[in-house]
Amino acid sequence: MKNNSNEIKAYCVGGGIGSLAAAAFMIRDGGMPGGNITIYEALPLLGGSLDGAKTTKGYSLRGGRMLTTDNYECTWGLFKSIPSLTRPGKTVFDETVEFNEGIKAHSKARLVDGNRAIVHVTSMGFSMNDRIELLKLAEASEEKLGTSRITDWLSPEFFKNNFWYMWATTFAFQPWHSAVEFKRYLHRFMKEFSRIETLAGVKRTIYNQYDSLVRPLSAWLEAQGVKFETNCTVTDLELKTVNGKFVVSQISYNQSGKNETVSVGEDDLVIFQNGSMTDASSLGSMTTAPKQLTKADSGGWSLWEKLAKGRPEFGNPGVFNSSIPESYWESFTVTLKDTTFFDQMEVFSGNKAGTGGLVTFKDSNWFMSVVLAHQPHFMNQPDDVRVFWGYALHPDRVGNFIGKSMSECNGEEILRELCGHLNFDFDIMFSKATCIPCRMPYITSMFMPRAHDDRPLPVPNNSKNLAFVSQFVEIPEDVVFTVEYSVRVAQMAVYELLNIEKEIPAILHHDKSIKVNLDAVIKAFR
Repeated sequence: MKNNSNEIKAYCVGGGIGSLAAAAFMIRDGGMPGGNITIYEALPLLGGSLDGAKTTKGYSLRGGRMLTTDNYECTWGLFKSIPSLTRPGKTVFDETVEFNEGIKAHSKARLVDGNRAIVHVTSMGFSMNDRIELLKLAEASEEKLGTSRITDWLSPEFFKNNFWYMWATTFAFQPWHSAVEFKRYLHRFMKEFSRIETLAGVKRTIYNQYDSLVRPLSAWLEAQGVKFETNCTVTDLELKTVNGKFVVSQISYNQSGKNETVSVGEDDLVIFQNGSMTDASSLGSMTTAPKQLTKADSGGWSLWEKLAKGRPEFGNPGVFNSSIPESYWESFTVTLKDTTFFDQMEVFSGNKAGTGGLVTFKDSNWFMSVVLAHQPHFMNQPDDVRVFWGYALHPDRVGNFIGKSMSECNGEEILRELCGHLNFDFDIMFSKATCIPCRMPYITSMFMPRAHDDRPLPVPNNSKNLAFVSQFVEIPEDVVFTVEYSVRVAQMAVYELLNIEKEIPAILHHDKSIKVNLDAVIKAFR
């Protein structure tokens, strides 16, 4: 390693939250000048899966991530250092805490049944067999769970109880997903077990997470001199071996149709975001369904596949990207020019927008949920505009009210299906609405059953200057499909590569708390 970080250059492949966080840690904790850091991003905008945009027709979000202040140790540790864009003198952490102190989540309509009746969840609905099976899964070692699926541990009847309806839609689990990942969630979010019906533990950013997290972080990085190369696809990392360790010596990329290369010194760093859960996403409109893109249309996996070929220490991408039917679902974003729908949902649910969280239609063939965030949900959103988001875990199934699968539906048809579940009049609610559906083939690919070594370590043991930073990297005990996972792995990678001796915030083990365990047991036996 060079004598000091002023001489080291760093190249981040991918512009998602993992790379942005890595750049911030290199500057804040590693003393690296921002001008020594370059971030390459294939899309026109930074943020990766944490996106949010205004289109010519309306607003669009692929998704939103659940946040908590009880768990996200590394995320909030980072954002305590990032200035707010909207609150002078405040950090992003400060403004988020203040926002959640003023608008507290307490859902009164977490589940709605097929009769349009709110299910008042006084019980998780467990049978004794459900409790026994869930305990066995939660206490099994990861070695014993191996590559098994949730269905290998829980009987078919389990997937009809209130707990499953709420836990699955809060975290986007499918019965065929990894038992290891499900177990990790049970432990990491055990504090949420006793309040899953109210979502009281969920915290939200002021706006969508692109505006509230990505914008201020990228603005701070830009102010530090970090260089952003957008519309830039990295096509290859040339590797050589030095003293038995892999060293990236050259980066090849294509930017706006032009092929370029950059030489990488042995002591320089390469941070690689391997894999993409939003790769090959496609948008529809009010009149067209999203295109059903496949592996042939994806580009976010090819570099990882190239690097991992013949190098098992770099992971096994094929485990995650080989079964679109098991890893995809569909979301939709609705833009409204009046408050009618929001007003009616407040009457129906008993929650003002921003206080209720997910409303899940448990008998929906599509397994559909919607969430009405506090408004405005986007920076510069007009006062007379409302935006809400929804998604469905089973978009391949025929709807209850629309005679085809969600994947085949345009935005209008999705809204008609939603009206059917709520018994709302489409013409009154949505005659001037814009609904933009989004199909995501790999959105839960990180939940696919996998062996321990199918995910690389943040810095593989035989790597000198290459780190992996993504949802497809192995961190013991922590849970994928969270902002925290990307930020934590970024901090781990940067600290190891730069030999930073500061301590990384420990994972808070609420599952070791006597009170939390007691609360969970009481809840399970109601």
